[in-house]
Amino acid sequence: MDLLYGLHPVEEALRAGKRRFDQVLVARERRDTRLERLMTQCREAGVAVRAVGREELTLLAKTAAHQGVVAMVRGQQFLSIEDLFTSNATQPDAARLVLALDGVEDPQNLGALLRVADGAGVDGVVLTERRAAPLSPVAVKASAGAAEHIRIARVVNLVRALEELKERNLWVIGLDERGETDYDQFDLTGNCVLVLGREGAGLHDLVRRTCDHLLRIPMAGGVSSLNVSAAGAVVLYEAYRQRRAAARAQQGVALPTRGGASKPHTKKGLGS
Repeated sequence: MDLLYGLHPVEEALRAGKRRFDQVLVARERRDTRLERLMTQCREAGVAVRAVGREELTLLAKTAAHQGVVAMVRGQQFLSIEDLFTSNATQPDAARLVLALDGVEDPQNLGALLRVADGAGVDGVVLTERRAAPLSPVAVKASAGAAEHIRIARVVNLVRALEELKERNLWVIGLDERGETDYDQFDLTGNCVLVLGREGAGLHDLVRRTCDHLLRIPMAGGVSSLNVSAAGAVVLYEAYRQRRAAARAQQGVALPTRGGASKPHTKKGLGS
């Protein structure tokens, strides 16, 4: 049995309908419109609601940041790589965008990246089973409920998973401060998987060598890199921007231009 805490995570889990709820516990000391709405949603979904003391919720959640709500739910079912490629009925021909995390260990970073991935239209996230942050209540809370909507695959061997994604015609794009191409000078509108590395250490050597391209984020200040969740947000939203612009161009919508030559896009062969 897993725990979810916080209004957003519990609301989004109810809305997504993927989790089986055992019960939802609410603080008897709290009474406001938002909590009443959540309690109504629970009852409409057939989920039992029980009022308990705030201290009991703090003991269960192991934090006081539960906002007066703790849900007891069945564990989340993870997907396989194959599951990420089930048919998209609304956009069957749309280019795929996948996020792969190479050993991100901080649950706050994991949650933030899941939130960004959901907002940037990522089709799926690949996580590793070992030496990485689990999808814990802390990570789910940090995702503001996005973890309940994004498609997540968990794999034992990330390099093997990346090779499988290559076989499905996705470019494997690593983000690395030693990359030779700026992230905004690369065409991110096609089928691709963005790989982000560990906090501080970055990509593992074998993962780096598996990537088809290495991109970097140019830094103007004294530090050489961004936090992994901030870096992921920068690149994922650049991919989202490029894809929206391409979609509008295909539909004949005029887009503002900065003038001059179009930016260069560099690509090599898969597996090179």
